Amino acid sequence: MFVYTRRVEFRDTDCAGILHFSVYLAYLEEAEHALLRHLGTSVHRVVEGGVWSWPRVAVSCEYFAAARFEDVLDIRLGVRELGETSVVYEGVFELEGREIARGTMTSVHCWIADGCPPRKEPIPPELRQGLEEHRLPN
Repeated sequence: MFVYTRRVEFRDTDCAGILHFSVYLAYLEEAEHALLRHLGTSVHRVVEGGVWSWPRVAVSCEYFAAARFEDVLDIRLGVRELGETSVVYEGVFELEGREIARGTMTSVHCWIADGCPPRKEPIPPELRQGLEEHRLPN
Protein backbone atom coordinates (compact mmCIF):
# COMPACT_ATOMS: atom_id res chain seq x y z
CA MET A 1 0.00 0.00 0.00
CA PHE A 2 1.23 3.48 -0.90
CA VAL A 3 1.10 6.18 1.80
CA TYR A 4 0.67 9.86 0.95
CA THR A 5 0.82 12.37 3.80
CA ARG A 6 -1.03 15.67 3.56
CA ARG A 7 -1.64 18.58 5.96
CA VAL A 8 -5.13 20.12 5.91
CA GLU A 9 -4.85 23.67 4.58
CA PHE A 10 -7.17 26.44 5.74
CA ARG A 11 -8.45 26.97 2.19
CA ASP A 12 -9.76 23.37 2.26
CA THR A 13 -11.99 23.88 5.30
CA ASP A 14 -15.43 25.27 5.94
CA CYS A 15 -16.04 28.29 8.20
CA ALA A 16 -15.76 26.02 11.29
CA GLY A 17 -12.27 24.89 10.25
CA ILE A 18 -13.44 21.37 9.32
CA LEU A 19 -12.15 19.77 6.12
CA HIS A 20 -14.88 20.17 3.48
CA PHE A 21 -16.31 16.84 2.31
CA SER A 22 -15.47 17.48 -1.36
CA VAL A 23 -11.78 18.00 -0.63
CA TYR A 24 -11.33 14.35 0.36
CA LEU A 25 -11.77 13.50 -3.32
CA ALA A 26 -9.10 16.03 -4.32
CA TYR A 27 -6.75 14.52 -1.73
CA LEU A 28 -7.51 11.04 -3.08
CA GLU A 29 -6.57 12.28 -6.55
CA GLU A 30 -3.35 13.82 -5.16
CA ALA A 31 -2.46 10.42 -3.69
CA GLU A 32 -3.05 8.79 -7.09
CA HIS A 33 -0.76 11.36 -8.75
CA ALA A 34 1.93 10.69 -6.14
CA LEU A 35 1.65 6.93 -6.68
CA LEU A 36 1.96 7.30 -10.45
CA ARG A 37 5.04 9.52 -10.00
CA HIS A 38 6.45 6.90 -7.62
CA LEU A 39 5.95 4.35 -10.43
CA GLY A 40 7.85 6.57 -12.88
CA THR A 41 4.99 8.09 -14.83
CA SER A 42 2.38 10.84 -14.55
CA VAL A 43 -1.36 11.24 -14.66
CA HIS A 44 -0.87 13.54 -17.68
CA ARG A 45 1.92 12.86 -20.19
CA VAL A 46 2.07 15.14 -23.21
CA VAL A 47 3.62 13.58 -26.30
CA GLU A 48 3.60 14.57 -29.95
CA GLY A 49 0.04 14.40 -31.24
CA GLY A 50 -1.76 14.12 -27.92
CA VAL A 51 -1.81 13.20 -24.28
CA TRP A 52 -1.77 9.99 -22.23
CA SER A 53 -4.09 10.59 -19.30
CA TRP A 54 -6.33 8.99 -16.66
CA PRO A 55 -9.87 10.43 -16.71
CA ARG A 56 -11.97 9.56 -13.65
CA VAL A 57 -15.21 7.70 -14.31
CA ALA A 58 -16.42 7.06 -10.73
CA VAL A 59 -15.70 8.31 -7.21
CA SER A 60 -17.23 7.72 -3.80
CA CYS A 61 -16.36 8.50 -0.20
CA GLU A 62 -17.67 7.58 3.24
CA TYR A 63 -16.92 9.78 6.26
CA PHE A 64 -16.52 8.58 9.84
CA ALA A 65 -14.94 11.52 11.69
CA ALA A 66 -13.84 15.08 10.96
CA ALA A 67 -10.42 16.41 10.04
CA ARG A 68 -9.58 20.01 10.84
CA PHE A 69 -7.22 22.77 9.77
CA GLU A 70 -3.56 21.82 10.42
CA ASP A 71 -4.35 18.10 10.94
CA VAL A 72 -1.91 15.77 9.19
CA LEU A 73 -3.59 12.98 7.26
CA ASP A 74 -2.11 9.76 5.98
CA ILE A 75 -3.87 8.57 2.85
CA ARG A 76 -3.23 4.87 2.37
CA LEU A 77 -3.83 4.15 -1.31
CA GLY A 78 -4.10 0.70 -2.82
CA VAL A 79 -5.38 -0.93 -5.98
CA ARG A 80 -8.73 -2.62 -5.37
CA GLU A 81 -9.25 -3.76 -9.00
CA LEU A 82 -6.97 -3.71 -12.04
CA GLY A 83 -8.67 -4.11 -15.41
CA GLU A 84 -7.21 -4.06 -18.89
CA THR A 85 -7.66 -0.28 -19.18
CA SER A 86 -8.84 0.81 -15.72
CA VAL A 87 -7.78 0.99 -12.08
CA VAL A 88 -10.06 1.12 -9.05
CA TYR A 89 -8.18 2.74 -6.18
CA GLU A 90 -9.18 2.58 -2.55
CA GLY A 91 -7.94 5.26 -0.20
CA VAL A 92 -8.13 5.12 3.58
CA PHE A 93 -7.81 8.51 5.30
CA GLU A 94 -6.16 8.25 8.71
CA LEU A 95 -5.71 10.87 11.40
CA GLU A 96 -3.37 9.89 14.22
CA GLY A 97 -3.85 6.22 13.30
CA ARG A 98 -7.68 6.39 13.23
CA GLU A 99 -9.63 5.83 10.03
CA ILE A 100 -11.73 8.95 9.41
CA ALA A 101 -12.84 8.34 5.81
CA ARG A 102 -12.61 5.81 3.00
CA GLY A 103 -12.94 6.54 -0.71
CA THR A 104 -12.73 4.83 -4.08
CA MET A 105 -11.88 6.23 -7.47
CA THR A 106 -11.92 4.58 -10.89
CA SER A 107 -9.47 5.92 -13.47
CA VAL A 108 -9.21 4.83 -17.11
CA HIS A 109 -5.96 4.88 -19.10
CA CYS A 110 -6.70 6.94 -22.24
CA TRP A 111 -5.05 8.35 -25.32
CA ILE A 112 -6.37 11.80 -26.14
CA ALA A 113 -5.29 12.81 -29.64
CA ASP A 114 -5.33 16.50 -30.49
CA GLY A 115 -8.94 17.50 -31.19
CA CYS A 116 -10.38 14.04 -30.47
CA PRO A 117 -12.30 12.52 -27.56
CA PRO A 118 -10.49 10.20 -25.11
CA ARG A 119 -9.91 6.62 -26.29
CA LYS A 120 -9.28 3.99 -23.63
CA GLU A 121 -6.10 2.00 -24.12
CA PRO A 122 -4.52 -0.98 -22.34
CA ILE A 123 -2.33 -0.15 -19.34
CA PRO A 124 1.33 -0.66 -20.37
CA PRO A 125 2.87 -3.87 -18.94
CA GLU A 126 5.57 -2.09 -16.88
CA LEU A 127 2.97 0.18 -15.26
CA ARG A 128 0.61 -2.76 -14.71
CA GLN A 129 3.40 -4.54 -12.84
CA GLY A 130 3.95 -1.52 -10.59
CA LEU A 131 0.22 -1.20 -9.89
CA GLU A 132 0.04 -4.93 -9.09
CA GLU A 133 2.60 -4.33 -6.33
CA HIS A 134 0.06 -2.03 -4.65
CA ARG A 135 -2.92 -4.39 -4.99
CA LEU A 136 -4.99 -4.74 -1.84
CA PRO A 137 -5.73 -8.19 -0.43
CA ASN A 138 -9.21 -9.55 -1.18
